[in-house]
Amino acid sequence: MFDKLVEVICNYVEVEPENVRPESRFMEDLGFTSFDFMSMLGELEETFDVEVDQQAVVNIRTVQEAVDYLETLVK
Repeated sequence: MFDKLVEVICNYVEVEPENVRPESRFMEDLGFTSFDFMSMLGELEETFDVEVDQQAVVNIRTVQEAVDYLETLVK
């Protein structure tokens, strides 16, 4: 799950995969804008065939939090 998320992240911001860590914050560390983040969520919905709850994702700040959330949806 982490590796696939890193792959998707790299489609949205100019960051090397090896620089994305579980504790990386989307906005502060990876340079996401809110538009980038919402666009990425749409791609994740398609990639993992899940429906993201817009209220729940407001609290996601780090890559690991996103992985944890996605794992709850995929199960």
